[in-house]
Amino acid sequence: MNKLTSTLPNMLLSLTGICIIVAGILAGLNLMTQEPIAQAQVKAKVEAIAQVTPKFDNNPYEEQFRLLLPGDKDSVTMYPARMGDEVVGYAIETYTNAGFSGWISIMVGIDTAARLVDFSVLEISETPGLGSKIDEWFHSPAREGAIQDVRQIDLSSLAPLKVTKDGGQVDAITAATISSRAFLDAVNRGYEAFKMSRQNAQ
Repeated sequence: MNKLTSTLPNMLLSLTGICIIVAGILAGLNLMTQEPIAQAQVKAKVEAIAQVTPKFDNNPYEEQFRLLLPGDKDSVTMYPARMGDEVVGYAIETYTNAGFSGWISIMVGIDTAARLVDFSVLEISETPGLGSKIDEWFHSPAREGAIQDVRQIDLSSLAPLKVTKDGGQVDAITAATISSRAFLDAVNRGYEAFKMSRQNAQ
């Protein structure tokens, strides 16, 4: 009995010590990886801003501000692109929760004439080979009579964008209508933020 009694506390102490050591290692690894991850995220956003906006000579990332649209719980981030003192467009970090797998985040660029300059997918978890084809699909020419490549479309006359199944003009990804609707939801949210920003600036 004495041997069993003395062994059990020792085992508990050993397990506790191991748990403390492992927790310390994990905490250290977390601290070590936080900064590189944050730097990679910033780098990806800066590259996306350059891809989706007209030419600029300021630092849009440093001039970022956030807007909360009516009815939304999450805000979008605006990155104003300027040439000299003149705003030439905005990169807008927008999102949707309507994807087949939930959250999708994109950077969409809109110039001052309300044309969609370009977009870049920042975060997505859609089905590989279907919804994950958003970037490829909406940068490609469409069949006649529909819109697929969304670059340079006039949002002031076409928004809110909808897929053809919903009475709109945008051709959905084959077998991935939900993901296509979600992508357009994010673009439309970005355009609403663009309009609000322009109204606030007046």
